[in-house]
Amino acid sequence: MSEKFTHLDDKNQPKMVNVGDKKVTKRIATAKAEMFLGKEIISLFNDEELSTKKGPVFQTAIIAGIQAVKKTSDLIPMCHPLIINGVEINIEVIDIENIEIICKVEIDGKTGVEMEALTGASIAALTVYDMCKAISQKMIIKEVKLINKSGGKSTILNN
Repeated sequence: MSEKFTHLDDKNQPKMVNVGDKKVTKRIATAKAEMFLGKEIISLFNDEELSTKKGPVFQTAIIAGIQAVKKTSDLIPMCHPLIINGVEINIEVIDIENIEIICKVEIDGKTGVEMEALTGASIAALTVYDMCKAISQKMIIKEVKLINKSGGKSTILNN
């Protein structure tokens, strides 16, 4: 296998990849977080939202996810700071115990936005956990994964 890690130099030391010579392209990434809340929490929802003493759960989680997308390069050392064109986060109750969080990030840039989408979905899920933990601490963030990526060298479609 001839592949190598792009974030290591020829002396095996960490580096930030130089994207200066890359072309600017439209880049989109979508990540999904699946989360078990349990019947106890889901039963408290009214019209796809749960209001707590901390505020509306999904609305707050969406805002936290958007903030996380914008701060990804501060959290993950080798991520480039990016000018984000847009972020869409949707949270839905998918059955009597589970929710799904979808985070889509779009830029016109020289590097991908996979880490931003994954970070947005993860932080949205953690915010749901934080806001509902007074009701139950049996919640589980089951899976966070990249489901779509376009732009740059490759396209991924994992729905």
